[in-house]
Amino acid sequence: MKTKKILAALALTALLAACGDSSADTPTASSGSSAASGVTGNLTVLAAASLTETFNQIGKDFEAANPGVKVTFSYGGSSGLAQQINSGAPADVFAAASPATMKTVTDAGNATGEPTTFVKNQLVIAVPKGNPKGIKGLSDLADPKIKVALCAVEVPCGAAAKKVLDTAGVKVTPVTYEQDVKAALSKVKLGEVDAALVYRTDAKAATADVDGIEFPESSGAINNYPIVTLKAAPNPAGATAFVAFVQTEPEIKVLTDAGFQKP
Repeated sequence: MKTKKILAALALTALLAACGDSSADTPTASSGSSAASGVTGNLTVLAAASLTETFNQIGKDFEAANPGVKVTFSYGGSSGLAQQINSGAPADVFAAASPATMKTVTDAGNATGEPTTFVKNQLVIAVPKGNPKGIKGLSDLADPKIKVALCAVEVPCGAAAKKVLDTAGVKVTPVTYEQDVKAALSKVKLGEVDAALVYRTDAKAATADVDGIEFPESSGAINNYPIVTLKAAPNPAGATAFVAFVQTEPEIKVLTDAGFQKP
């Protein structure tokens, strides 16, 4: 009888041990998987032309942080992008170069929530490398011998230029009005004009071809850059995540390193 009890106890011990081993070999719900971000699919961002270099980098950073996401950017003059949104162009996020252009989208009811200002930007005078005309300040642009390019007044860089020139009382007759800041800068890079009023960030991004001349009057027309998710966003989760991502410290550093200022 004693022997039978011992054998039964040993059998029970072996059974419990086997169950324990089986439990140890069974993966938990979290093993072999990573935390899902919840962000997948394609994301379309419409952004002011002056954000091109920085947003290209931020887009790569966002894709790296969210595997499986593909970000596509469309850059241009903020007013034109706003018109596209209000005409039904499919997009998830809008980043504008001025509150005024953003307002056309929010007034039309095409944004979700309130836009957030994430950076600001300031004008400089862009001249060909070496400054062959010896331009020193804003008043030099009034010289009829100086060929000047300005952004069209409908776009933020043009509105800022008009405000600066009007406030300073400087009369400039440009040889061309361009639809975004990159186009105005291109005229300088190609040698088609002697100067253009562009954002500090654009001049800094093109230092191989142009010099940026700071002028004190530009402090009176600093542009705030708002960003917002769009009401008809095909990827609302991705849009919300991207807007938040742009405002994280590492991505703000990408922007400030390029010459943007914190709001």
